[in-house]
Amino acid sequence: MEPAGPTSEPASGEDLTRIRAVADHQFGKGCGAKAFPNGITVIRSRKTGKVKGIYHRGKLLATLRPADGYLALGPEGAIRLARSLKPPKYRVVVIEDVAEQIRQGRNLFAKHVLSADPEIRAGEEVLVTDSADLVLATGRAVLTGREMRRFKIGLAVKVRKGTEPVMEE
Repeated sequence: MEPAGPTSEPASGEDLTRIRAVADHQFGKGCGAKAFPNGITVIRSRKTGKVKGIYHRGKLLATLRPADGYLALGPEGAIRLARSLKPPKYRVVVIEDVAEQIRQGRNLFAKHVLSADPEIRAGEEVLVTDSADLVLATGRAVLTGREMRRFKIGLAVKVRKGTEPVMEE
């Protein structure tokens, strides 16, 4: 649910343009418009007035990291981004045995990586998926994409948040 309070407000045109520009820079041209639709709501810092959280229909899409100004994706934002990026872009694919633990928010170790985008750099925001390209979690890469595939020990992705299972109606 979207946090209530005086700092919750509809994004201005300038906010939306800035957020989309950051997403285009971080993930590639065109990703911003697909991941951040019109009608988003922003949460601002009470001290600085800068955008902190980005929501759509009450679901967290992303937060803006104050340290570097990049986006840290929420589960809904990761799913939207996955729809706009062709595999293997920014994806780390896990073996089936650990998919449920990753969905619950557990960190991903190198020995459980099935494949990874070779262009991933340590510190980048990544999408953790299963072999069917279903987003399980979002997090920060600790290793490069090549290292994730080659190493058999160590942390590969520091998972921030897992996605909730999709319920069939």
